[in-house]
Amino acid sequence: MNPSSGRRSGKTFLFTSESVGEGHSDKMCDQISDAVLDAYLSQDPDSKVACECVAKTGMILLVGEVTSKAVVDLQSVVRNTIKKIGYDDSSKGFDYKTCNVLVALEPQAEEISECVFEGRDQEDIGAGDQGLMFGYATDETEECMPLTLLLAHKLNYRMKELSLKGECPWILPDSKSQVTVEYRDSEGALEPLRVHTVVISVQHGPDITLQEIRHHLMEKVVKVVVPAKYLDDKTIYHLLPSGKFLLGGPQGDAGLTGRKIIVDTYGGWGGHGGGAFSGKDYSKVDRSGAYAARWVAKSLVKAGLCRRALVQISYAISVSHPLSITVFHYGTSDRDEDELLQIVQKNFDLRPGVIVRELGLKRPIYQATACYGHFGRKEFPWEQPKKLVF
Repeated sequence: MNPSSGRRSGKTFLFTSESVGEGHSDKMCDQISDAVLDAYLSQDPDSKVACECVAKTGMILLVGEVTSKAVVDLQSVVRNTIKKIGYDDSSKGFDYKTCNVLVALEPQAEEISECVFEGRDQEDIGAGDQGLMFGYATDETEECMPLTLLLAHKLNYRMKELSLKGECPWILPDSKSQVTVEYRDSEGALEPLRVHTVVISVQHGPDITLQEIRHHLMEKVVKVVVPAKYLDDKTIYHLLPSGKFLLGGPQGDAGLTGRKIIVDTYGGWGGHGGGAFSGKDYSKVDRSGAYAARWVAKSLVKAGLCRRALVQISYAISVSHPLSITVFHYGTSDRDEDELLQIVQKNFDLRPGVIVRELGLKRPIYQATACYGHFGRKEFPWEQPKKLVF
């Protein structure tokens, strides 16, 4: 389906996005994988890393491939990451001090490094694998992100903040949120009208009542995070709908790197090529290509060339140039999509070796991306719009 075909202008509809907190078992694995990546890059910026993490009760398993000159204390990296997340006592279901950390990391296959890197200048290195990536941007928020996902992330971040400050000591590391927004279609652009539903589930200590939890979540989380203009007397709240959430993190559910790819990106808006981000260095275009696609999409929207944009890029292993670049504007531009594509091709060199230089992707910046979304946060270089020549 062509995204630019849009829906009938003026129509209202509901859309939902979810997010998860730092202590969610899958997000815990994402953060560990990226902490390992950062540890290697901080010593050797040319490290080649593909590190997956598996978590279950009292156990962390690292699997994957690493080729690097760095010498990394993986036990410390893993345990310090878990400590930062907040799992510091067995009463919370996980303890960084006593968990078992198993490592099964091997060197990257030589045939991959030979076809991707050998005999090539930095700018002409090949893609580390085949794949397709999407970048999305929408002018409905200043960050050019969907309001549904932005609010869902902020709800989880707020709960973490309250826990760290000691204002709500009963809040434990695992949490989930979900936000449904009513939108109006405005000739392909999106106008958020109101928040229809808010869902929050949070791991908690045993010495607090359900009534108290729901009161705190409403007064200290929802009303602080969600702008009052979006809430009305018809907004529906499901605050700890299960009634209790004592068993969280890997003890409640096994965790795995790369299982929250929609949370990491656009909350179900736009598109997704299926590749996860965490634990992968820049040569894996699942990550660098997706970051570049977001950079392109946001640059188009911020330049006023369209109000929404979806950009697809595809690659083949060992081939430096993208196989395809496609731009959709959802009918929100006075230029046709071929014109926007020409502007993209004129302003962006989307070879992996150029992306890494322009976005600084050899730096140890990745652990910060592994929770609360990879996009919509001004501290990341792909969130700084490029000044386009057109």
